[in-house]
Amino acid sequence: MFPLTMAKVGEKGQIKRISGRDEVKVHLAELGFVVNNEVTIVNRMGDNLIVQVHDSRIAIDSTLAKRIFI
Repeated sequence: MFPLTMAKVGEKGQIKRISGRDEVKVHLAELGFVVNNEVTIVNRMGDNLIVQVHDSRIAIDSTLAKRIFI
């Protein structure tokens, strides 16, 4: 298990854990980042990641990506 920030472009993984305060977890859940969902790293842009969750591509910064473990 490791944070999304360590995943390579093209890598897929199942979300195992989300850390942080409840507000952060709720925000990530609203974006589709919930335990057992599959995510794919689409691209890296500086400190940001573009990830695919379900049929949506979402840009998140490294601060949030560090809280999502696959």
